[in-house]
Amino acid sequence: MRAEKQYLISEVETHLKKSDYVILANFTNVSVADTAELRKRLAGEKAEFHVVKNSSLRVAAKALGLPEFESSLIGPTAVVVGGKNSAGVAKVLKQFFKDKKKLQVKAGVLGKKLITAKDVDALAELPSLDVLRAQFLGLVSQPASMFVRVLIAAPSGLVNVLQAKVRAAEAK
Repeated sequence: MRAEKQYLISEVETHLKKSDYVILANFTNVSVADTAELRKRLAGEKAEFHVVKNSSLRVAAKALGLPEFESSLIGPTAVVVGGKNSAGVAKVLKQFFKDKKKLQVKAGVLGKKLITAKDVDALAELPSLDVLRAQFLGLVSQPASMFVRVLIAAPSGLVNVLQAKVRAAEAK
């Protein structure tokens, strides 16, 4: 293999190793200015947008043991990788498509599982990681707080009865 090809493949491998997800996109009709704007939006999620050759992506993905996404490698392809919040990245891509009507998600890989463009869209509908953590914390802490209220109920009921008796005795 020529040194240039090997360099391109190793560069794509480096990109693919940056996160546990990869989103493949068709960037036909996306201008340089739009690409710069998208990269700026993705930087907020610590993600990156890279245009890659399909042949280099195919070889790099196979070398890393990613699932087969050959059917998605038609036309120009870009990969979105990086960051830890795949749902946030999917939201950025969905919003960019909504605003510009240009970028189209082809497929993706989440963990080691191939996901479709519809799955990426569903991923964008998920709440953010911080919201999910807060909801989880609320679910975990709710039974404990209910238990504490039950424990406090008996002594506070007794105190209320004693206070009522003292008021009744003072009123006589």
